[in-house]
Amino acid sequence: MSVRTSFFTAIALAAVLVLTTIPAVLSSSASAASSALLASTAGCGKAPTLVNGTNTIQSGGKTRSYIVRIPDNYDRNRAYRIVFGFHWWGGTATDVATGQTVQRDVWSYYGLLRLSNNSTIFVAPQGIGNGWANSGGEDLVFVDDMLRRIESDLCVETTQRFAVGFSYGGAMSFALACARPNIFRAVAVQSSPGTLSGCSGGTQPVAYLGVHGIGDNIASGRSLRNRFVTNNGCTAQNPPEPSAGSLTHRVTTYSGCRSGYPVVWAAFDGGHIAAPQDGAGGDSGSRTWVPGVVWNFFTQFSGPTEPPASPSPTPSPSPGGSSACRVTATVNAWNNGLTENLTITNTGNAGVNGWSLVFTLPGGQSITGGWNATYSPSSGQVTARNVNYNGSLPPGASIDIGFQANHTGNAAKPAAFTLNGANCTIV
Repeated sequence: MSVRTSFFTAIALAAVLVLTTIPAVLSSSASAASSALLASTAGCGKAPTLVNGTNTIQSGGKTRSYIVRIPDNYDRNRAYRIVFGFHWWGGTATDVATGQTVQRDVWSYYGLLRLSNNSTIFVAPQGIGNGWANSGGEDLVFVDDMLRRIESDLCVETTQRFAVGFSYGGAMSFALACARPNIFRAVAVQSSPGTLSGCSGGTQPVAYLGVHGIGDNIASGRSLRNRFVTNNGCTAQNPPEPSAGSLTHRVTTYSGCRSGYPVVWAAFDGGHIAAPQDGAGGDSGSRTWVPGVVWNFFTQFSGPTEPPASPSPTPSPSPGGSSACRVTATVNAWNNGLTENLTITNTGNAGVNGWSLVFTLPGGQSITGGWNATYSPSSGQVTARNVNYNGSLPPGASIDIGFQANHTGNAAKPAAFTLNGANCTIV
């Protein structure tokens, strides 16, 4: 198999983020896993002993390590979702946890940490030899052991376990989808070159997101995706993919899938890279659309991952009259489609608790999907509202949202934006 280079030091083979969990009595068998699914874990209500940073554990007779990122102001009585991020071949757990290979902090945990707003426990495991060969299933057991340790100490919502990974990390994530379908709620497999970490089982449904470049042995990505198209009962199709040279991406949600088991395919014009951006080649930690797609996919699943229910905050007006916000809008268009990435910055003197961004789409544009916000209606004057993890916008802070739309020839960006009634400067 050929090996390519990308921003991730030596990128090659495949491995994807891990999502596996095992309560205290869980064995490594899928049947035992299914019987162990609880509402929350033994760690709920306990003062945690795990701390942020590197931890070690004995697994399969070896000392293995992993990095844990516990939310700020962790509440022992709240059940949190948990996301495992698996590194690429030649990468490390530190690379995933810090995002330092692409853009420090912005790319932490594949860009998901900055979107989580302290709603999620993140784990970055370290592979043997900086890979995920999973010899004799040892990496699956490692995930089982990590889950057992973490969930005995921290409060985890067991219906909200996820895995994501790139290249070899994508392959590991795929192995979890095959072998631990009753443990992980969903996986995101980015640019996996194949079943390098194995596929033990692989006959049960799992919510599945595949991300792959058309210039990166895309037949492999399609093959992995199609296994779960079948397992999830989706209607078979050949989803549209961008053309070479377009520097765009296309996201397709399969129809006909079993309720709760969607399959989404995100193809982009590019090679073996983890953070593609529309309109330019190469990796970009701050401008890539991938984290938004992955986060939207994971957070669509219900479960008590947020604090006890309370009335939604009424959007607070931005102080200072006009120009209390700034919006950077970037449009990448093709034929009759486009994507628009928006960075919203609070330029006022007070924080915003719950926000609504109002803008009018040019004639002929209609939104077909979006990330990091809800959009209504799909055309004309549109209101984008925060979702449960990004409603807080302190002074000087920024958030990234975006959408995909159809157009009939006019691919321009909106001429004006208002945030909670205050006019925004457009960049």
